[in-house]
Order: sequence, then structure tokens, then C-alpha cells
Amino acid sequence: MLGEAEPQWLSEEVKTGTTIIAIEFNGGVVLGSDSRVSAGASVVNRVMNKLSPLHDKIYCALSGSAADAQTIAEMVNYQLDVHSMEIGEDPQVRSAANLVRNISYKYKEELSAHLIVAGWDKRAGGQVFATLNGLLTRQPFAVGGSGSSYVYGFVDAEYRKGMSKEDCQQFVVNTLSLAMNRDGSSGGVAYLVSIDEHGTEEKVILGNDLPTFFDQ
Repeated sequence: MLGEAEPQWLSEEVKTGTTIIAIEFNGGVVLGSDSRVSAGASVVNRVMNKLSPLHDKIYCALSGSAADAQTIAEMVNYQLDVHSMEIGEDPQVRSAANLVRNISYKYKEELSAHLIVAGWDKRAGGQVFATLNGLLTRQPFAVGGSGSSYVYGFVDAEYRKGMSKEDCQQFVVNTLSLAMNRDGSSGGVAYLVSIDEHGTEEKVILGNDLPTFFDQ
């Protein structure tokens, strides 16, 4: 009807209010994310894949403004393709993380996005890098997004050095399930990507197949 006020979510920025995580294991990495995208208090997409490929064996996990995060990922994907052709081999994970860091810092006033970069290369094996407004740090695991504040205690308590690929996958699934249960901006399905020297394995876990805990 004419004269009616438009819904508030139409004027809100679309954000991947989210939970993202990446963890190293001996020989590779596992990344995970939920799939909910919101604008204000409204859910505008229930099944967005927030794990974006930057190269064959390098992925990033997206959080913050959906448009900003996707733009950074697409820019880095293009630059890595050019860089790979110039050097005649696959790029290093650190190179991808540096590209993300440089863009995030250069446009820190205009962009609102936090990306975790993870992957495998022949020089350093599996690596996880956290990037935020010019910060670049390698960590054995990293979590981000609005749901991360609910699970920091869990990941600190449950992480162990030398976990296997299967242990890391279960660690990621458990972390996502706990965060999705508590955080109103996280939910939907869980996306997993496992990367090692042999290639990349992608997996989707439906919401009703996620593990349940005491309060669920």
C-alpha cells in the first residue's frame, strides 16, 4: 500500500553474522562455517557457502559484510591466478594471506570484513592465517564471526596438538554446532572443506545431522 513504511531489513546491510573456523592438522587444514546470512534481525539467506576458494588448495572463510567479504575473495582469487602463472607453480598460503591483509588494510575505512585464510602448500604444509584490518598472524586454529564469542572457551579446552584429520573435522563440527545453537546470527547447515597435498574435499552437514549437546 502507498504510504506504508518499508520493512527495516530492506535498508539494512547484508551481513554474514556467522561462525567461521579453521584448524591445522599434520599435513593439511580443515575449514568450517555455518550458512546463515542476515540483514538486521531478518535472515535473508539460509544456505550461503562462506568458504570461498582462492586457489586450488587455498580457501578463505568469510565473515562481516557479505558484499565486502565476497569482493575481497574475488580480488585475491584473480591476483593469485596471475601470480601462479608468473611463477609457474601453485602460490603459497602466506602469499594469499598477505594479499587479503593488504586489501583489508588499504580499504579498512570502507570495508567491513574478516577473513580467515587456510590451505596447503609444498613449502610449509597446512597453514591457518587470521587477517583483520592489516593484522596477519599464523595460528594453529582460528575462529571468527559473531558466534565465535560463544565458543572460545570450548576451542581452548578441546584443542590438542597433533590431532588427526578426522579429529579436526569433528572438532570443527562440534564448534559450529555449539555456536549455531547459541548465536542468533548463525545457523542453517555446516560447510566443511578439508585440504591436504592430495587435494580438496568439500562436505555439507545438514542442521538435523549436527551433534547435540546438553542444553539441546
